Amino acid sequence: GPLKPEITITYIAVSAIFFNSGLSLKTEELTSALMHVKLHLFVQIFTLVFFPTAIWLFLQLLSITPINEWLLKGLQTVGCMPPPVSSAVILTKAVGGNEAAAIFNSAFGSFLGIVITPLLLLLFLGSSSSVPFTSIFSQLFMTVVVPLIIGQIVRRYIKDWLERKKPPFGAISSCVLLMIIYTTFCDTFANPNIDLDKFSLVIIVFIIFSIQMSFMFLTFVFSTRNNSNFTPADTVAIVFCSTHKSLTLGIPMLKIVFAGYEYLSLISVPLLIYHPAQILLGSLLVPTIKSWMVSRQKALKLTRQPKAPVKV
Repeated sequence: GPLKPEITITYIAVSAIFFNSGLSLKTEELTSALMHVKLHLFVQIFTLVFFPTAIWLFLQLLSITPINEWLLKGLQTVGCMPPPVSSAVILTKAVGGNEAAAIFNSAFGSFLGIVITPLLLLLFLGSSSSVPFTSIFSQLFMTVVVPLIIGQIVRRYIKDWLERKKPPFGAISSCVLLMIIYTTFCDTFANPNIDLDKFSLVIIVFIIFSIQMSFMFLTFVFSTRNNSNFTPADTVAIVFCSTHKSLTLGIPMLKIVFAGYEYLSLISVPLLIYHPAQILLGSLLVPTIKSWMVSRQKALKLTRQPKAPVKV
């Protein structure tokens, strides 16, 4: 259509989000986030090991139901996808969580996904294909890493102006994300090959929301344990980065790995539902998570304050 999402979304929109993040993020925060190895390991292991394995076990139970088998295969592909390069960052920023950690895990997870996702698809679905790693890698580098670095460089020269004016970075990112969702829906329903029975579709939508809620709760519980050593801001980044899946990387990967499959459009449906659902659910939970984080931070400050000496 006239919006040309293959250019405006794939390149310009994603680049704009990361340029925006590079411009708004303090360099020292980004540097300290790189050192937070425990947090990165938690997110990547959950996203690329636990998530696809848990979905596979769940699908063994669903295979005896009358749900369309290609939609179930599509659910497995969702589990194999890397974290997104936009939505988790924007929602973490909206809450006021550890945005630097969210950016690192989104970018790093996407790079890992280029290699790991095709291997996971081969392992769980038995589909093999020659995946052009170099072209996907270079696209990711140009749309994620380069805009982030340029944003950081520009920030050095206009730092005082940014501190004084405080541009609405969050609102800009949200508008770009809204455009991504809109074009995704357009692309889904413009496909004439999608032949769905209503029962399977409704059940899949219910399952997707249930999976997201369950995994968000699970990551929240694990990251807030007493011995986890994660701050409330870290927990926000973990909850969003661990449970979100990339559509901008996922759809091109599915088209490559399942090239020639007559059921490709059906396999793509769960991912096309999952992406807007994760943003919708995340947006609805922003006020709740934000109030929890603020109250938790206040409680931690109070416990760390030195007690006044008792006068005798």
